Amino acid sequence: MQIFMDSANVKAIRDAVEHGLIDGVTTNPSLIAKEGGDFRGVIEQICRIVPGPVSVEVVGTTSEQMMTEGREIAKIADNVVVKIPMLKEGLRAVRELNQEGIRVNVTLIFSAAQALLAAKAGATYVSPFVGRLDDIAHVGMDIIRDIVAIYENYGLPAQVLAASIRHPVHFVEAALAGAHVVTIPPSVLEQLVKHPLTDIGLERFLADWKKVPQGIFGPNR
Repeated sequence: MQIFMDSANVKAIRDAVEHGLIDGVTTNPSLIAKEGGDFRGVIEQICRIVPGPVSVEVVGTTSEQMMTEGREIAKIADNVVVKIPMLKEGLRAVRELNQEGIRVNVTLIFSAAQALLAAKAGATYVSPFVGRLDDIAHVGMDIIRDIVAIYENYGLPAQVLAASIRHPVHFVEAALAGAHVVTIPPSVLEQLVKHPLTDIGLERFLADWKKVPQGIFGPNR
């Protein structure tokens, strides 16, 4: 399973790449607005830092607007993936952009039926929103399992990108459900790295190591 960072924070993205923690990035208008700065400039920076896919969302609501924006977004860098919302107009844009060789990530998916339609339209990635389904008393992870099963049934090449991940349990459940990709905010990525027993264990090892008179680099005291 690949790990993407759901962020437009250049500093956090660079740190994650340098530590070998992520394979790509997903962004959206809200994340980019939060960081401020020039839209194209921010995306260009992220694309230079990240070797893998970088999803960038259109803001148009008609298929013509989405296609026009998608073509321009795709020119920013070779690793850009155009993000299209799951709308009827969006599916037409997905089909056209796919036929032009532009990779598309269909976002705001909340049902397996939507995911199937997106895959048939030519989506490279589909992004079901797990956490937002949990918010309205649905088991969000069920949709990941259903979509994975449907794609396997019919050999569909679209990849399931689990989004709206709120905590480490979501992350592990997505992996168990067979998601191809999971995208997580920087805060959840930090939680994945840490565990209190790891900290306690390291503290004990270092305390015991100080009792050894001669270490690999000379005296310990």
